[in-house]
Amino acid sequence: MDTPDWNDFRYFLATTSSGSLSAAARSLGVEHTTVSRRIEALEGILGVRLFDRFARGWSLTAAGEALLPQARRVEEEIQCLLRQAAGAGDEHGTVRISAPPAIASHLIAPRLAELHAQLAGIRIELGAEPVRVDLSRREADIAIRFRRPQAPDLAVRMVAMIKYYLCATPEYLVSRSAEEWEFIGYDESLAETPQQEWLDAFAAGRPYAFSSNDLNSIAAAVRFGAGMAVLPDYLACGLIIPNINCPVQRELWMVIHDDVRKSPRVRRTADLLAGLFNSATR
Repeated sequence: MDTPDWNDFRYFLATTSSGSLSAAARSLGVEHTTVSRRIEALEGILGVRLFDRFARGWSLTAAGEALLPQARRVEEEIQCLLRQAAGAGDEHGTVRISAPPAIASHLIAPRLAELHAQLAGIRIELGAEPVRVDLSRREADIAIRFRRPQAPDLAVRMVAMIKYYLCATPEYLVSRSAEEWEFIGYDESLAETPQQEWLDAFAAGRPYAFSSNDLNSIAAAVRFGAGMAVLPDYLACGLIIPNINCPVQRELWMVIHDDVRKSPRVRRTADLLAGLFNSATR
C-alpha cells in the first residue's frame, strides 16, 4: 500500500467535523472540488470508502467511523510536533498575533511600526478575528482575548484593563430628551457581553436604532449621530456622556501555548506587545 499524504487526512477530518463539502472547504480556505479530490485520493490509497455522498451532505461510512479516532490522534501528534518545532525555532521568522477586530485595528495596528523597529528579523502577521483561534493547532502564536482560558497547556498574562463608557455626540444629546434616546448595541451573537447586558438594563425598554456584531461599525454609527452606545475607552474620546457611570471593565489577556512560548521570537514579541498595551491603556 502507498503511504497516504497527511494533508489528505486534514481534508478527511475537516469534512467529518463540518458535515459537508462546502463547509469543509470554507474552513480550509480551498474550493470544494479540492476537498472532494483529496478525499477520493485518500480513499484510493486506503482502499476503503470513507463517506457516503448524499445531496444533503456527506456521512461517514462504517470504515470512516473506525478510522476517525486514529486520524484524530495522528493529527494531535503532528500538531504537538509542529508546536515543539516552533518553540525550538530561532529568533527570526514570523509571529502570528490574533486579536478581536477592534483591538487589532485600534490598539495593535497603530503600534506595529514601533514593534517592527524593535523586532529585527521578525515579521508580524496580525489576524483581526471575531472568532477564537485554536492555539493547539497553531492557528496563531499569540492570541489576545477578553476571556481568560483555563486550559492547563496555555500561558496567560493580563495586558490591559478596558473601561467602558456610555457615549454619544454632543449634538445628539442636545437634540432630544432622555426619553427620546435611542441606542446602538451588539446583535444577538454578542448579547451576553457585560457591556451589552448593562446597556440593555440602562435602556429600560427604550428602542435600539441599530445593532451590529462589529464594534467599529457601532462606534462609527455613534460618531455620525445615529444614537448612543457603550464604547471602550480607546474609542470613546470626545463622546463620553458626563454624569452617567458605566461600571463595566474587562480584562484583556494575552494567551500563548506552552510549547510555542519557548520560541525566542515569540517571547520577544509577547514581551514587547505587553509593554505597548500597558502604555496604550494607561
